[in-house]
This record gives sequence, C-alpha cells and structure tokens, in this order.
Amino acid sequence: MFRVRGHRTAATAAVLTAALMLGACGRTTGQGAAPQASADTSGATVKIGLLNSLSGTMAISEVTVKNALLLAVEEINAAGGVLGKKIEPISEDGASDWPTFAEKSQKLISQDRVAAVFGCWTSASRKAVKPVYEKNKALLFYPVQYEGLEQSPYIYYTGATTNQQIVPALDYLKSKGKTSLYLVGSDYVFPRTANKIIKAYAAANGMKILGEEYAPLGSTEFSTITNKVKASGASAVFNTLNGDSNVAFFKEYKSAGLTAAKMPVLSVSIAEEEVKSIGTQYLEGQLTAWNYYQTTPGKANETFVKAYKAKYGQDKPTSDPMEAAYVSVHLWKAMVEKAGSFDVEKVRAAGAGGGITFDAPEGKVTVDGPTQHVFKTARIGEVGPDGLISEVWNSGEPIKPDPYLKDYDWASGLA
Repeated sequence: MFRVRGHRTAATAAVLTAALMLGACGRTTGQGAAPQASADTSGATVKIGLLNSLSGTMAISEVTVKNALLLAVEEINAAGGVLGKKIEPISEDGASDWPTFAEKSQKLISQDRVAAVFGCWTSASRKAVKPVYEKNKALLFYPVQYEGLEQSPYIYYTGATTNQQIVPALDYLKSKGKTSLYLVGSDYVFPRTANKIIKAYAAANGMKILGEEYAPLGSTEFSTITNKVKASGASAVFNTLNGDSNVAFFKEYKSAGLTAAKMPVLSVSIAEEEVKSIGTQYLEGQLTAWNYYQTTPGKANETFVKAYKAKYGQDKPTSDPMEAAYVSVHLWKAMVEKAGSFDVEKVRAAGAGGGITFDAPEGKVTVDGPTQHVFKTARIGEVGPDGLISEVWNSGEPIKPDPYLKDYDWASGLA
C-alpha cells in the first residue's frame, strides 16, 4: 500500500495557507473587513471563469468539461445572453496542480472580475480553492461527483453528492449478491473519504472489505495492487481512481486474467471519455455509477448530444461531468435572471429562494437552496462493446441531496 499521509497532510496545509493568503490579496476595504467579489458589468459583456486542468494527469477528464462549458456559453449567447449581456469566458489551466487552482481562482476573481467561476474536478482542487471563494465572497460552480461531507455558501455543487452516487452504487452491488469488496483509489481527499463512507456502509450491511489500496495520482504501476485484488477473492472492486491512472489499472487488471464476469469493477470516476481513452477492450462489461450517460433517453439529451458532436466531432462522446458542467452555466443564468442582478449575494439569495430548475440532458434538475446541491437521479451503467455506457438501473426519480448523510443511521459520526 502506498502511504504518503504525512506528505499529503503537509501539502494540504500549505495549499490552504497559500489559498488564504491569496484570498487576502484582493482586499480593498478597511482593515479586517472581508472583500466582496464584484463582476465587471460596465460593458456589453459579462465575464465568467472556466477553471480546468488542460494539462497534467487530470487533462484526460477535464478538457472535455471545458468544452461543455463553452457549448453552454455559446447557446446562451445565441439566445441573447444574460440580462442583455453576452457571456465572455476566460479560461485558465489548473494544470492538475492544486495550488495553481487557488492562484488562478484569485486571478479570475480580482483581476478578471468574473461573475462566477465554473470548474475544478478533484476534491483536492476544490478544497484548495474553497477558502479563496469564501474569503472573496465569489461564486464557484463545481460540476463533478464528490465525497460529500461539505457545504460552502459560495459553492454550488452540480455533480452528485454521496447519497446520489456512492450509496446507490453500494445498494446495487448488495442487491446483486456482492458480499465482499476490495477498495482501490487514488491517494487524495475523495477516495479516502469515499472509502471511509463505504466501510461504514459495509459494516451496517453485512459486507466485508477485504482490502484497501491507494496509488498516487498519475501512477502507472498497478501490478502489486492487482495481484492483491486477485488474491483476495472479493465479490467486486469499488474503484475511486482518478485521471489517467485508470488506463494503467485496467490494462493490468485484464493482464492478470480478471474480467467483469469474474470480479466486476464498479467505478465512480470513469465516464464515456475515459472509456475511449482507456480502451473498450479493457472495460467491456464493467460497471459505473453516475447520474447521466450519453445513452440517457429524452429529447433534451438528444439535443445536447447532437449539439456537442456538431461542435467537437462526431466521434466525441458526452459524459456525466461534462453534462453537469453544461447544466451549471444554465442554472447560474436562471439564478441571475431571477435575481435581476450579477451581484453574488443577490444571486445566492435567488438560489436559496427555490424554484431554480432546468430541463437538463439527465432530466429535470432542481437546485436545493439549503445545501446548494442539485436533485439528481442515480444511474448504474455497464460499458458496452461500442464504448458507450448503457443504464442497467436507476433510482426512478431525482434524489434530494444529503451531503452529510443525515438520513443514514450508519453514517453518524462520519462528518
């Protein structure tokens, strides 16, 4: 097992300290007063920030999120913009480096004077920027599923929280008679917290955890971990690896003679784009847990898929994080228009007041004012020979977000 806890703790502290210092840089009010983000609305446009890893280990996932954000901007501008102003996107590269995400966030807020920022993927990047947005009272829309146990007055979470992805995934595995799990993840916030939740669920539901392994983000060496997984005889593997480490893991998994039929892997960070990059031959039959697939039925999704492929190429798939990012821009537009202002506090008040909905490709989504998360339908999918993911189960209706798992007795004390 990789053990880098001391280094990770020190790195996290350094990132948070740097973020707080960056947050103070934009202060223009009196000593001790909190700064207030102020969008530049003096011209015919209003700026928004796009903050994604366009390089580094996470680029395999985040470049397409940026593409989906740009599609949403293009659609909104074609329809007249927001409050009579066209949106001007300012894109920054987080470079798969958490301090860089914090630095770029401050630049977008204080120098570019954006009305909101859309981006981040890993929980490490989100944790790094969170104090920057809170210090500056600026808005971040975060589009990716995450481990829950968090709320921030200046973050809207449009991806799934735990009770909308991880818990339904565990319920599905249990319903299929999977009584033991092996946990494999990247060594940072999301996988470790997710696995803490998974272990609590397992203890309350008669499931055994036969092993727990972590690899550094970007790791390409998985022979030792795969051998341990194979020797365990687990019913299934719960995979929280992120980025291009998944390529190496699944190639090693197949090389070890492991298949979906023998020991299925359920992944929570592999979507259609990653399937294409990893190779269908390594993933066919494996399971995923998301809230949206390219194959999700409905007119809104047909329109979205057609528009995305027309803009970026017929061979380019859509995926859950891309869809959640696309939706986030439309939800922000609805909140601004309800507020009648780009002012952050007025926009937040509009979101808190309820009634913010959007007919999204995944189905109708609604902002939950108290948590600033979104009602989402849980879906389990299976990777097909064509590289697309087909739904094998869904929750039937959107699930109310419960980021702190308050409705689950087994989760008491996790926060």
